[in-house]
Amino acid sequence: MNPITEKLKGISTATIATCLFKKGLRNQYMQGVLPLKKMTANMVGQAYTLRYIPAREDLNPIEVFKDPKHLQRVAVEECPEGHVLVIDSRQNARAASAGSILATRLMHRGVAGLVTDGGFRDSDEIAGLDMPSFHQCPSAPTNLTLHQAIAINDPIGCGDVAVFPGDYLVGDNDGVMVIPQHLAEEVAEECTEMTLYEEYVIQRVAEGESVIGLYPLTSEDQKAAFNTWKARRDNTFD
Repeated sequence: MNPITEKLKGISTATIATCLFKKGLRNQYMQGVLPLKKMTANMVGQAYTLRYIPAREDLNPIEVFKDPKHLQRVAVEECPEGHVLVIDSRQNARAASAGSILATRLMHRGVAGLVTDGGFRDSDEIAGLDMPSFHQCPSAPTNLTLHQAIAINDPIGCGDVAVFPGDYLVGDNDGVMVIPQHLAEEVAEECTEMTLYEEYVIQRVAEGESVIGLYPLTSEDQKAAFNTWKARRDNTFD
């Protein structure tokens, strides 16, 4: 497995948001995009994108789905294993971004997840698949042709976030964060250390410790105490 992906599997979207905020990136959380079911493990993968535009009736009758080169179908068949198919549906759930058949095909192809800022039809069936999926809300089952697939693996907007092919997506029960590809290794490293410190903070706060000087870490005494705690923890796992 990609070592960046492996590290990000243990990082919350909240921690990633804080890390990216420190780097000046404030708009990496997808608005209104939530998991179809409770997550038990993070969704992590690089973005493979599909973009929709409003359909024009003379160019997008229902017969277009018979075309073997229809971009929605091509995206499903070409999204690489371990990647996340990310769909720009213009935050509009009036037409389905995909349904259970296409989602099942993605799952069997080893795709890491499916994300749209629109909605899915057959949402109950998609929720039951062994593949994480995120959307805004269920779509009306019959409105198939209100969106028109226009581009594959171009930069898109999803949930008010710019997503470039190859960016890393991390999804948990809070939603989806987008990590620019060139920052992913750095963010994974920093967030691993942040997560360890947060574990320490939670333990101390649960024991009645004040957050002043502890969170954020501004006290030299707390810094020394954390380093001692970390050393003991490392020895325990050795």
